[in-house]
Amino acid sequence: MSTANTQTVYGSVTKTFHWLTALLIITIIPLGAIANRLPFETDAQIALKATLFSLHKTLGIIVFAVALGRIIWAITQTKPGPLHPERKAETLLAEIVHWLLYVSLVAVPLTGWIHHAATTGFAPILLPIGQGLPLVGKDEGTAELFAGLHWIWSKIMVGAILLHIAGALKHQIIDKDATLRRMWFGQSETPAVGPHHSSLAPPLAAVLIYAAATAAGAGAGILSHQSEQGGPALDAVASQWQVTNGEIAITVAQLGSPVTGSFEDWTSSITFDPDAQGKMGEVTTTIAITSLKLGSVSDQAMGADFFDATTFPTAVFQADIVQDGDGLRAEGTLRIKENEMPVSLPFDLTIAGDDAEMSGGTTLDRRDFAIGQSMSDESSLGFNVEVLISLNATRTAE
Repeated sequence: MSTANTQTVYGSVTKTFHWLTALLIITIIPLGAIANRLPFETDAQIALKATLFSLHKTLGIIVFAVALGRIIWAITQTKPGPLHPERKAETLLAEIVHWLLYVSLVAVPLTGWIHHAATTGFAPILLPIGQGLPLVGKDEGTAELFAGLHWIWSKIMVGAILLHIAGALKHQIIDKDATLRRMWFGQSETPAVGPHHSSLAPPLAAVLIYAAATAAGAGAGILSHQSEQGGPALDAVASQWQVTNGEIAITVAQLGSPVTGSFEDWTSSITFDPDAQGKMGEVTTTIAITSLKLGSVSDQAMGADFFDATTFPTAVFQADIVQDGDGLRAEGTLRIKENEMPVSLPFDLTIAGDDAEMSGGTTLDRRDFAIGQSMSDESSLGFNVEVLISLNATRTAE
């Protein structure tokens, strides 16, 4: 059996690429579907879900590499002519399906890979290539966009695969021709056929199908995923020092790797007198729990075993601002869900006229606030939560 294609049959390299791709695809699609539907509450459930997603992602990268090799090989090869050139509509449809498959085998794993590189947390790739990609930073918007594209384009791939299989079965069972035989290994008799004639119509049709599906997905909001847990924005609060910008970030260890996120909606009411002794002011910070962006586990963090955001949509930190050696400290309580615990947050403060810049941090134990109670050890979720706060504020006129 020749390694190269001829006008009548495919060579052994093309056949190997075809059946290796088929084996990978029939493995990777169920893995992703099952992993996506598995619950995500206990340590055992998280471990299983993460394992299946890791396998799905790893095989996806292998599919991407195999697809590139297959396409490069196909470019250098003669393509066998159609067995039924007189069936012009059927031949055109088969060509369109083939082009959809070629595009899908590159586009679908690549979008999944970019989504993985742009987000944080959960299910690492099991290959010695690192978890990132050049030119792809950790960005929630990028992750959401490519997660949406991955979902839409994977549906095109599944549809093309089903049409491809249906066509093969038709040729084998109804037409009883050599279509399947000339893609299988070993020697087989195949009829003489004319040369394959390339046309721009099939690839153009495939591109149009992709464009139409993408536009429909964008119109349906698939490319701009919103958290399953929604909530109204917090109202502005009166404050002696008005926060102009800032960040409340948290970092947790998930499956042994750090995952960092931040709350996008919070308010602070601050009084502070830099000339006072002892107690120098007060702060009340209210955080909208549903505004948390925590990589791939943002929605999971809203669940009943975690923040239970539906029942407890806000967390509140109330503290006195006191001197702490050469620095300052916010000494008070933090309430999350029904749990209120004392918290001490040391911070640095720089004041220039009516402008102030603050940065500080502390470490919390998630168990104190009944977060992740089903996870009794740190194998899936670490106990410590690092909190970093930075802000700029302007003194308002009295």
